[in-house]
Amino acid sequence: MLRSSRMIHLSIFTVFAAAVYEAGAQQKSYECHRAKTPVRVDGRLDDRVWKAAAWTTDFVDIEGSVKPIPRFRTRAKMLWDDEYLYIAAELEEPEIKATLTKHDSVIFHDNDFEVFLKPGEAPGYFEFEINALNTGWDLYLNKPYREGGKADNSWEIPGLKTAVAIHGTLNDSSDKDHGWTVEIAFPWSAFASRLPVAKPEVGDQWRVNFSRVEWKAGVTKEDNWVWSPQGLINMHVPEHWGYLRFDGPRTVAGGRSGRQHGANGLQ
Repeated sequence: MLRSSRMIHLSIFTVFAAAVYEAGAQQKSYECHRAKTPVRVDGRLDDRVWKAAAWTTDFVDIEGSVKPIPRFRTRAKMLWDDEYLYIAAELEEPEIKATLTKHDSVIFHDNDFEVFLKPGEAPGYFEFEINALNTGWDLYLNKPYREGGKADNSWEIPGLKTAVAIHGTLNDSSDKDHGWTVEIAFPWSAFASRLPVAKPEVGDQWRVNFSRVEWKAGVTKEDNWVWSPQGLINMHVPEHWGYLRFDGPRTVAGGRSGRQHGANGLQ
């Protein structure tokens, strides 16, 4: 019995060690440039200011390179200014579906896009989920679940801006869609009710990750696609997230304010 117990503990340690190695080997970082003008949040991603922001690498399976490449492309980009952290995402999707309309529903029961933010060294972090109906779920965790953390659904985000643009038709299986795009603006003041989060300065660094939950018809288990692989099926391991580095403005050719056309792959 003792030998069996040791073998079980060794197996668990081996799996966790492999996950740590996988995540560490593929951990991502993103240079987030300061926006020269405020972002117009309408879900379309065609505001010219977004030209200063590079796309992330395409999302991969949450477990990393040990799993197949996701069926549909997902990518994101970020900007910041004195008021907001801006996040944009593009989700390729041939059949756009969403059902949840009540704020703070368990949004990942629909196909969704998720943001995880950890501003400092404190164990607490923030999560936000959104579906194609622009329904959101904001929550705070004082520490990861595996350490006894509890989700605080009472955390709200005064001043939050979100928008979704549908590139196709919603909840209509008779045609083929292109996908949906998302814009989110988190006000810096939103975090203060749970953590003493200061407005970032150039050179500051946060931890961040993005996740996409995708359900497949007839399959009871969802796919989990992420920017920076976790190495295991668990988003709540912040030390496996990527790095968000705040940088100054980026100079781009033709950087006048206004709209840009064909700015994302879904247009």
